[in-house]
Amino acid sequence: MSKRFHEEPAFVLHRYDWSESSLILEVFTRREGRIAIVAKGVKRPTSQFRPVLLPLQPLLLSWGGEAEVRALRSAQWQGGHVMPTGEALLSGSYLNELLMRLLARDDPHPRLFDHYALAVQLLAERADVQAVVLRAFELLLLREVGFLSDLEREGSSLAPLDPEAFYVLVPESGLRLAHGDDAHRLSGQQWLDLATALRSPDALVATLQACASALVALRTQLRAVLHYHCGVRVFQTRQLMLDVQAMRRVSELEAPPNLPL
Repeated sequence: MSKRFHEEPAFVLHRYDWSESSLILEVFTRREGRIAIVAKGVKRPTSQFRPVLLPLQPLLLSWGGEAEVRALRSAQWQGGHVMPTGEALLSGSYLNELLMRLLARDDPHPRLFDHYALAVQLLAERADVQAVVLRAFELLLLREVGFLSDLEREGSSLAPLDPEAFYVLVPESGLRLAHGDDAHRLSGQQWLDLATALRSPDALVATLQACASALVALRTQLRAVLHYHCGVRVFQTRQLMLDVQAMRRVSELEAPPNLPL
């Protein structure tokens, strides 16, 4: 008999057209990791799944099958919060893009799933915390997939960090002492605090607090690390946000706001 899963916590990361009436869903599940599911007939106006299978909503999904693409059996909204809107929606889409690029299929990451669920909830409920949520989740994701270097030692010498010195994170080799022309750098103590937060039982909340004082420097350095490991020059969601901000400035003659991505 084919393996079946019943009412598993999940989020839709991406959707592809499969036929005139069906979709292929890339979903992030707590027990099975990222998997592909076909939702037959979901695009029909009468489908009960149509208003449910949306990104950034906590869902309970049931599916079956042993093939690479499983078959959806049922879907329901788990409740708790509604979808993020506005710029928070773009920020959530950015998290989805990171998961699509960095997570292999059928590789479970239950703790990362819990961090993601809380991050999406914060984006939906707190418009003022977008940037810090993104930085904290980037760190947790890189650590989970093994792409984050030791934040307590220099990358080349493996010497313990000096709390009073300043360091920058380099994609190829980890932390190194900052040079005079390094505009975005963090003290050794800040990196040590981040390392401690990432090991905390409540890692997302602890990392949010540790990131709060270093958002600009972290954004620049983590972006370089993510581009390096994802093999891209710019993420699609960041480019979309830049385009939206540019159109807004033209139409409203606004000064550019501080982008969270």
